[in-house]
Amino acid sequence: MAETSLEIRDKDGALWNLDLAPLPHEKRKWGWFEIFNVWNNDIQSLFGYTLAASLFLSYGLNGWATLAAIVLAGFFVMVLVNLTGRPSVKYGVPYPVIARASMGVQGAKFPALVRGIVAIFWYGVQTYFASTAVALLIRSLLGVEPGGAAFLGMTGIDWFSYGVVTVFQVGLFIMGIDWVGRFLNFAGPFVYLVMVILALTIWWLAGNSLLVEMGNIFSGEVAENPRGPVVAFFAVMGTMIAYFAAVVINFGDFSRFVKTERQMRVGNFWGLPVSMAFFSFIALFITAGTVVLFGERLTNPADIVERVDNIWLTLIAAFTFFAATVGINLVANFIPPAYDLANLAPSRISARAGGMITAIIAFFIGGLWVGVISNMGIAGFVDTLGAVLAPLYGILVADYYIIRKQRLNVQDLFSNQPGGNYYYDSGWNRTAIIAFGIAAVFSIATVWVPALGALQGFGWVIGALIGAVLHVVLMRRFEEIETGVGGVSDFH
Repeated sequence: MAETSLEIRDKDGALWNLDLAPLPHEKRKWGWFEIFNVWNNDIQSLFGYTLAASLFLSYGLNGWATLAAIVLAGFFVMVLVNLTGRPSVKYGVPYPVIARASMGVQGAKFPALVRGIVAIFWYGVQTYFASTAVALLIRSLLGVEPGGAAFLGMTGIDWFSYGVVTVFQVGLFIMGIDWVGRFLNFAGPFVYLVMVILALTIWWLAGNSLLVEMGNIFSGEVAENPRGPVVAFFAVMGTMIAYFAAVVINFGDFSRFVKTERQMRVGNFWGLPVSMAFFSFIALFITAGTVVLFGERLTNPADIVERVDNIWLTLIAAFTFFAATVGINLVANFIPPAYDLANLAPSRISARAGGMITAIIAFFIGGLWVGVISNMGIAGFVDTLGAVLAPLYGILVADYYIIRKQRLNVQDLFSNQPGGNYYYDSGWNRTAIIAFGIAAVFSIATVWVPALGALQGFGWVIGALIGAVLHVVLMRRFEEIETGVGGVSDFH
């Protein structure tokens, strides 16, 4: 069988279904524009705007240095996703299947499950935040003031809005990946258009005093950083890289729909360093205007719209916030766990069923967000799960490029038979598990050990590097000991 053949013979029901199977080239309809808008929607959320604006204000860096750090982070993330996206373009399979080569056909269920847990949690939270935009829209149209009787911290309008967003997202997912692509292609450019209009509106209201405030920010007269400009520069980079950490590892879930690798690369270039620079500059521009208009730096666009107090701007902004948040939710938090859950039991769970399970679990998470979860201190939990993902990225990339030399046996990716190249020990690659365990201890320690607190922004990168190095060393040692069935020398 040719190495890039998409035909699977003797399909093992325990590892195969139509959603996980290699996607033929003739069925791939995405180009560079769809990939470009995957990143646009990832960047343009309410949290993404607040993060970009805050980076200019919190680290005491010259504004040009901050912008340079953001752009460099975009290039770095672009390199990371080009690495994880390439095998899925080549073989047409999603991230959970690619992970079988390094972790084993059964062991790959572990990283897929971890990634799925992170995504489901954030899917529920982002669904709630998207519903706040719908609630804002309804209250503006009906002239209803916030407040009233509440259940679990949410009023009747809040719950209705939450239900609307839930049904909309599930419906869009059920309609198929082509409809998801169309929505992303609409939401990405539309959000940019509205952000530019908002920036021009703020400039018109603030006048040339806005440019003076921007000059203050670009001169670094906003905050001081006792750790110095060099550390601050790399801290900004580390923060932006960490923001994309979850999507970086499973980018193959999207790149498998692209016609060619070149289109993936072009989309990643325009969607990451270029789009990040443009969006960050707009965020800075608007934030500078809020200083002139309201006497304080507002980094939440919802607060800015509320202060402007214009019904038409409120309506347009509410729709924009909804589109932007739903976009990132589909990209980062819905499609990945759908595949991840399908990978747990392919014969019983399709991607559509995985999506429904995701939606059901996430509905309760989002519904409990205001009244319960947001008061429990979840930052450590989420950061810990993010740190767990770092070594998995390093292992996956090192295995494909260094151990496998970019060649996989597609047939064996779906084989649960002893003797398969990725069967290892009962379907688990113990060397990869050991490499993951050692690297994860360090990356998790950057979250919980105070002495390593200075490395928290770099914990993901360092954890990925440790995981990659350990995996290569242990796999080569394994090859020396055992080069027969299940070894790494016969993977072709």
